[in-house]
Amino acid sequence: MEIILSIAIGVMTSCGVWLILRPRTYQVIIGLSLLSYAVNLFIFGVGGVKTNVPPILSEGGVDGVLADPVPQALVLTAIVIGFATTALFLVVLLASRGLTGTDHVDGRGDKR
Repeated sequence: MEIILSIAIGVMTSCGVWLILRPRTYQVIIGLSLLSYAVNLFIFGVGGVKTNVPPILSEGGVDGVLADPVPQALVLTAIVIGFATTALFLVVLLASRGLTGTDHVDGRGDKR
């Protein structure tokens, strides 16, 4: 399971970096979103990947050790912040396109 998660994080990171280097603002926004999803998967993976296991890590009653909820809380917070940031970027993209007439990163159109 860890190798699948590592491959998914690597593919999402490389695709995100490739999209960030593109000349269109929409592609840059999608690249930033992919990078944030890759970071979320990384944080979630740091918490430990276990399937079909209860949140109580050791056998026992009251004195059993519980799973760490911090990675899940961080990922949930990062998802909400990432959604708000993407919405802000899209508003800035639409305003920039309305002012300049193009969605090129540097404000210039294609030189054809």
